[in-house]
Amino acid sequence: MTNIIQLIQNQVTKGVKALYQTEFSAADVPINTTRKEFEGDYTVVVFPFTKAARKGPEAIAAELGEYLVREVPEIDRFNVVKGFLNLVIQDTYWKDFLLDISQDGHYGQQPPNGQKVMVEFSSPNTNKPLHLGHIRNILLGWSTAQILEAVGYEVVKVQVINDRGIAICKSMLAWQKYGNGATPASTVTKPDHFVGFYYVQFEQHFKQEYHDWQQSAEGQDVYTKLRKAEETTDDFFKRYKNTYFNEYSQLGQEARSLLLAWEAGDEQAVALWKTMNGWVYSGFETTYHELGVTFDQLYYESETYLLGKEIVEQGLAKGVFYTCEDGSIEADLTEAKLDKKKILRSDGTSLYVTQDLGTAHQRYKDFGVDKMVYVVADEQNYHFQVLFELLKRLEEPYADGLYHLSYGMIDLPTGKMKSREGTVVDADDLIAEVVQEVTYNSEERDTLSEVSEDEKAEIIHQVALAALKFFIMKVHPQKRMIFDPKESVDLQGQTGPYIQNAYVRIQSVLRKWDGTATSQASAYQQLAAEEKELILQLFAFPEVIQEAAKNYDPSNVAQFVYNLAKNYHRFYHEHSILSADTEAARDFRLALSQAVAHALKLGMQLLGIEMPNRM
Repeated sequence: MTNIIQLIQNQVTKGVKALYQTEFSAADVPINTTRKEFEGDYTVVVFPFTKAARKGPEAIAAELGEYLVREVPEIDRFNVVKGFLNLVIQDTYWKDFLLDISQDGHYGQQPPNGQKVMVEFSSPNTNKPLHLGHIRNILLGWSTAQILEAVGYEVVKVQVINDRGIAICKSMLAWQKYGNGATPASTVTKPDHFVGFYYVQFEQHFKQEYHDWQQSAEGQDVYTKLRKAEETTDDFFKRYKNTYFNEYSQLGQEARSLLLAWEAGDEQAVALWKTMNGWVYSGFETTYHELGVTFDQLYYESETYLLGKEIVEQGLAKGVFYTCEDGSIEADLTEAKLDKKKILRSDGTSLYVTQDLGTAHQRYKDFGVDKMVYVVADEQNYHFQVLFELLKRLEEPYADGLYHLSYGMIDLPTGKMKSREGTVVDADDLIAEVVQEVTYNSEERDTLSEVSEDEKAEIIHQVALAALKFFIMKVHPQKRMIFDPKESVDLQGQTGPYIQNAYVRIQSVLRKWDGTATSQASAYQQLAAEEKELILQLFAFPEVIQEAAKNYDPSNVAQFVYNLAKNYHRFYHEHSILSADTEAARDFRLALSQAVAHALKLGMQLLGIEMPNRM
């Protein structure tokens, strides 16, 4: 059926031409949802027409209002408030719209648009398990992929696994020194947690080694020679930690030797690397499965870190890069306010930006994508500004379709987390804590006593994951946030379980309805305010998804489903459904409930959240 907003815009342009002999583009007619304190569904802003009409906005609004009511049957009446034209749409339009979408299982989704987009997310290191920060990254990436797919893109989900480097060698060395041959199986430990334990072990032993060195004659001598004026002992040794690791530390030397052995292809080093990485991959897969996340393609840094050198040669030929006196290669990005950026070291080895240039090119060869979305924390904002600027200067065909989905850090009520000190909350432990909260609440309410233990466990898991995911997804990606497990499961708050409860409420109504009578929904006469509010929200649903895709912001969808659930709860308390006064009212409210259930289910699906049929 005709989209009412487009209809109003088209008719306004006709009205402006008829009344004021002026051409105006329909797309440029400003229309907003009418503010709650005024009567109306949509408001036309008439200020752009004042110059052509040579009249004040209130006079224009009144004349346009009369024209629209006369020419557009779907418009019932209008009012003018300080030059704003508020339009009330006929109930028949909203009823027809509702009945049209109530049986449409794809409402809100768009057909394929012929474009392909890649979304990179998660991209963990193999020296530790996934943690709370990874959860925000994973959920943002997965939801963004679902939303882009809903608006018509073909989506490729990828991750780059950081499986090489000094951090991985720290875990390997600690296992060699302190593991005594232990394995995840022998210790009954989740494999990625097992490897993460040895990363922490390395740091603890290194911390003790560094403390002892500070007290030694050598450490004190270095402190005396190199400390800055007015610098405290603690400040100096905090600043000097990396230098100590690289120049004095026995553990540091052993870790670097292990890295050099791996890079040289030493059989023992490579075998240990493969074994420990294999443990971590197994653990990652368990966590991804728990979160309901999959990938279409995995890239490994051990395979991509040599990529990019061919790109550098092309950049030199194009004049994008230049060779410095020491043999290193740079790009001058000062015009873009990004300073000069090193692309290759003087010894010819790659930097992160080098391999990212190569990886982007490789992905384009693999998939031919039109867009690439990188889900990476805001600590890397500068890196992606540089990367995107370089790819534009290199005239890569996908350069205009690059986007960095930058997000803020996530903390717990107890404060920040540090991987090396073992104070990070692992993703698995956090999921288990939320499951425990939901289990406790369920036992308190005793609402699942009639279902089997297996079904009960599945429902609790669905509710717990909804609590975790929605609490994170409702926050704009760029905002730093605090995740509170107890608050996330509140059935009365702005939470996933609150929204699930609205869906479950609808399923309960539909189960009680035998559906034997002929539908009388089309005979329903006057919409109640709560019914119209729900229909207006449903009407806006496709646009909400489009905006979320355009801005790479799943919180738009989260806010929508919460408001829809809240308004449905209000409608449910104010109006009878199965015991409605007339069959027409009953059938119309059943159709309305079905449409709301579909929108809630799809909206939550776009956030990676499943809907239970019972709670």
